[in-house]
Amino acid sequence: MFTPSSSATLGALPEPIIKDERIQLVDAHNRPCGSASRRLMRRFRFWHRATYVFVRNGRGELCVQRRTLTKEVFPGYHDLATGGVVGAGEAEHVAARRELAEELGIEGVSLTPCFTFRYTDGGNFIHGSAFLADYDGPLVLQADEVADATWLTVEAALALEDATPDSRVALERMLAQGWLMARDD
Repeated sequence: MFTPSSSATLGALPEPIIKDERIQLVDAHNRPCGSASRRLMRRFRFWHRATYVFVRNGRGELCVQRRTLTKEVFPGYHDLATGGVVGAGEAEHVAARRELAEELGIEGVSLTPCFTFRYTDGGNFIHGSAFLADYDGPLVLQADEVADATWLTVEAALALEDATPDSRVALERMLAQGWLMARDD
């Protein structure tokens, strides 16, 4: 298994792929204030919105993805949630559904909005929206973003040393607020 610390033995990481898309910019209070290309948003570290969809199966496990080595941020790390940046003019719940379909091929499931949060670390300035989705079907991984996916208990997911820090913060809050209690099937 690839871990970020082993990249030195593998040589340099491949050049990151930065999608050419417009990102919704917001101010520190999460008020829309324009848009910018993803490249400029990263370069100038603008405040922006992102979604975090925690996908839970019938056993209470979470779908955890390993990011491809060409991701611009945290290549090769584990994502504890599906999601990504919100496009210009896009609502958070629409972005969450789009990301869920793109990354894992999951469509037509209910999304439960859980909470919003701020994440400011490592040059990232994010207003995050967390959602919960229950799903037991097949996964269709987006090859350019998702290298692999597996189902882990919440405890095992939190134990991953190479989890993206923003998804770890969101998962810790999901757990603390009781969003990951047993399913009502």
